[in-house]
Amino acid sequence: MSNPAPAARLLRFGMFELDTRAGELRKKGARLRLRGQPLDVLEILLRRAGDVVTRDELRQQLWTADTFVDFEHSLHNAVARLRDALGDSAATPRYIQTLPRRGYKFLSRVEELGAEASPALRPRQAGHRDVPIRSLAVLPLADLSGDPAKGYLADGMTEALITSLAKVGDLRVISRTSAMKYKETRKSLPRIARELNVDAVLEGSVTRSGERVRITAQLIHGANDEHLWAESYERDFRDVLALQNEIAREVASHVRIVLTPEEHARLESPSSVDPAAHDLYLKARYHWNKRTEEGVRKALALFHRAIDSDSTFAQGYAGMADGYNILGYYNALPPKEAYPQAKASALKALELDPMLAAAHAALGVIARDYEWDWYGAEREFSRAIALNPGCVDAYHWRGTLFSMLGSHQRAREDKAKALSLDPLSVVIRADLGRILYFSGDYDQALEQYRAALDLDGHYFFARIGLAEVYQQKRLFKRAIAEFRTGVRLSDSSTFALARLGHGLAMAGARDKVSVILRRLHALAKKKYVSSYDIAMVHVGLHEYDAAFSWFEKALEERSVWLGYLKVEPQLRDLRADRRFKRLLKNVGLLKLGVDV
Repeated sequence: MSNPAPAARLLRFGMFELDTRAGELRKKGARLRLRGQPLDVLEILLRRAGDVVTRDELRQQLWTADTFVDFEHSLHNAVARLRDALGDSAATPRYIQTLPRRGYKFLSRVEELGAEASPALRPRQAGHRDVPIRSLAVLPLADLSGDPAKGYLADGMTEALITSLAKVGDLRVISRTSAMKYKETRKSLPRIARELNVDAVLEGSVTRSGERVRITAQLIHGANDEHLWAESYERDFRDVLALQNEIAREVASHVRIVLTPEEHARLESPSSVDPAAHDLYLKARYHWNKRTEEGVRKALALFHRAIDSDSTFAQGYAGMADGYNILGYYNALPPKEAYPQAKASALKALELDPMLAAAHAALGVIARDYEWDWYGAEREFSRAIALNPGCVDAYHWRGTLFSMLGSHQRAREDKAKALSLDPLSVVIRADLGRILYFSGDYDQALEQYRAALDLDGHYFFARIGLAEVYQQKRLFKRAIAEFRTGVRLSDSSTFALARLGHGLAMAGARDKVSVILRRLHALAKKKYVSSYDIAMVHVGLHEYDAAFSWFEKALEERSVWLGYLKVEPQLRDLRADRRFKRLLKNVGLLKLGVDV
């Protein structure tokens, strides 16, 4: 029988390190004067980080039966001395949380190391501070409120910090989607830095008590796990937007980035925000980030309540624009209902805050998907990037624009930039597969779709995209299997059903196609079904007169998918038809060059 691995000698958290063999607690390499029971309590908490250690467990491990009478007093003193050494607070804990009448929980991430790995036990490497930090990941802030109902707060504050830091042009900041993959992870910070390909990591916690919010943050060098900076802030919740920008300026200063005048302007302290409106906004973004129809509808209701609470809250209007844009793209609302509401919201947001990058990006989506104003879309996306160089959505959405116009190299460049900011995004990875599909690079498209499904095997858009590539390679059996999986994962969305219908038609299963067409027509009596989707089923059946009739209806609806007419390979047999050229003209694609 193999012997169990010995317990790690060194336990590191924040800027501290406990050497269990030497019985020493060190802060940035300097030994602290702490001995005896406090260190014993600390070691138990560190080895059980994230778990509740009951008072009874501590008594059994550290106090014998004959000291039971003094146990409560001794434990209280030990924890108090620990908190004093760590600069911690019982009211707003950063490290040790008290659970009344139960025990304690250690809140910070703990890394277990051998002695040879400890920078405190070896000479510091000369010159490491001179290595420039030009990329950064903000890990999900720990929520110390102790209230599960407030879980949205830490996620929202994490996203807000990322947005503020992304305004610094010389700093590549990993987007929220990829950062959130590390929520409650036990991976070491150097490993996370390697996986995200960043120079440094920012971690911390957030606590809200009434109308006060406290944020702690520490900046850590990714390669050697050295703490570069740490600070705690406590503000009135109405000043939270200014606090986020203040932290961004502090980080830029400590990684020795000189802000340009424009960047200073972006990070100027904004006016205070209504606490109730901002709280509703954070809840809304929590639901919006699920990117499901149900989540987006919940988010829209909360965005509405936020601006009802504060009619001058620009971010609330930008959130509404994002919500209506997604419902339009998902065919959850008719385009003529979704996009005008999105535009009114985005314009109101810019009236209140002309420098709000998210609102410009939203206008770019509307110009691209609804107005077919290709030059206007590119202008809005580029403006969003100028205001926020880390605006991953603007790169992502502009890349899609270039692909729709046939400018495939520029599309790949923007998607590559988006992936550098959000390397774990299944949405961007799948969309890279889609633009490769549009450019005819089917083998590369397959690779990207498979990579997307490795990130999330339940992402039905990637399943549908994979099926469409198989179809172009005439691998119909594989295509139909993926289409059916996409239908199941999408809860039988009309988008997925129509693609399955087209695929079955191309595979010669006409009897099964008629069943899907009847189903789509029945659904259209209950909710919006895009005429483009029905047209594509008739294209698969080679019923071109019916297809063009439905395309004309889609034109009247202003279906988002008509913007892909120029590059969709499934339409190649229609391109010589004069009716197809008329469609291209009406969508503004007939004589448009690729250089927008």
